[in-house]
Amino acid sequence: MPRSALTGSRIRERRMIRAMRQADLARKAGISASYLNLIEHNRRRIGGKLLLDIAAALEVEPSLLTEGAEAALIATLREAAADRPASGAELDGVEELAGRFPGWAALAADQHRTIAGLEQTVEALTDRLTHDPHLAASLHEVLSTVTAIHSTASILVDTKGLEPEWRDRFHRNINEDAQRLAEGAQRLVAELDAGQRKDTTLNAPQDEVEAFLSARGFHIPELERGGEATVDEMLDRAVKGRDLTSASAQSMARVILQRYAEDAAQLPVQAVATAAAAMERLDPAALAGRFGVGTGRMMRRLATLPDALTAPMGGPFGLVICDVSGTLTFRRPLPSFPLPRFGAACPYWPLFQALTRPIVPIRQRLRLAGRSEGRFIAHAVAEPLGPLSAGVEPLFEAHMLILPDPVETPEGARRVGVTCRICPLDGCRGRREPSITAEGA
Repeated sequence: MPRSALTGSRIRERRMIRAMRQADLARKAGISASYLNLIEHNRRRIGGKLLLDIAAALEVEPSLLTEGAEAALIATLREAAADRPASGAELDGVEELAGRFPGWAALAADQHRTIAGLEQTVEALTDRLTHDPHLAASLHEVLSTVTAIHSTASILVDTKGLEPEWRDRFHRNINEDAQRLAEGAQRLVAELDAGQRKDTTLNAPQDEVEAFLSARGFHIPELERGGEATVDEMLDRAVKGRDLTSASAQSMARVILQRYAEDAAQLPVQAVATAAAAMERLDPAALAGRFGVGTGRMMRRLATLPDALTAPMGGPFGLVICDVSGTLTFRRPLPSFPLPRFGAACPYWPLFQALTRPIVPIRQRLRLAGRSEGRFIAHAVAEPLGPLSAGVEPLFEAHMLILPDPVETPEGARRVGVTCRICPLDGCRGRREPSITAEGA
């Protein structure tokens, strides 16, 4: 039902809010109650003077009856239906639901948003539990201390006639272990709580580097002019500003910044943006050929263009890079395409397929399994890392550029996950571990 046909539903809603009988409103508008009944059930279109008369009788602006305020509500309901395609929600009736039963529609939309938020929290905590070494260490310490207390308590219970000296020693051990357990539990809770805050102190060096780049939108104007001294100056400022605190993070950042400076020197930002915007369908491989550079370099450049330049092309764009072992070494996530922390990802990503077909560009449409079922176009390629030398086995790294898919229908798109732990796909041959989001998990 088109949204313009919901005027009757809005009239009925406003009449009920004012506790006005249908016959009273019909009399004030100068029409019969039966005709108003047809209007309120969206069986008669309404406009002109009659609309103005009904609006005056309801003491509302006519625009409130013709436009309504449920556009965002309808969009959320459609998103909820797309998130749960198996529910069989009647999409052709979603606008009528919002118009006739706005309260129930708002409740469904609010629950969808709540569930989506909870799923995001589960994803974040699961990812931290899997890949955060500090969190894992705290959890291991708690479990080890619990085991020690259990062993000591078992000796006290099972050993009859224990000498007082040994009994006192075991009591002392239990007391000390209990203190350790309390401290370890407090650290564990603090780290879990910190994981939900954006201002938390970062644990892994990769997290430090990503936060450093993310704060700049992954675009660094200082390096657009190039120069080794500029990289050193940026690192000095980052260290003094405590953006990069660990030596590992500083070393990783140096490599990334130097590569950024090289990319910027070969690919001027405005030239790349202009050429990309002129393409009917963005193709990093074709664009790389036009500029005479590698496809991986062009993908990195596209992912670091300013958001203002990529917005007309549907950007910003996501980017993930892995080495030949499949370990993620760089990532620029998108809100709609979450990327795992620097660990194992979905084996069906084109990123990993590219490693089996070096040099060959891959283009694939993806549909992300999970709460959003978002649609994307992924471009991937694996290229040698550094120059080739005779007699030396080359090392490859793979790039995957993630673009929003403008096509509305999901046909032809491959469903992929983020990580196995939070992927709801059933019967996946590449699954490494059970999903916590599966039914019965």
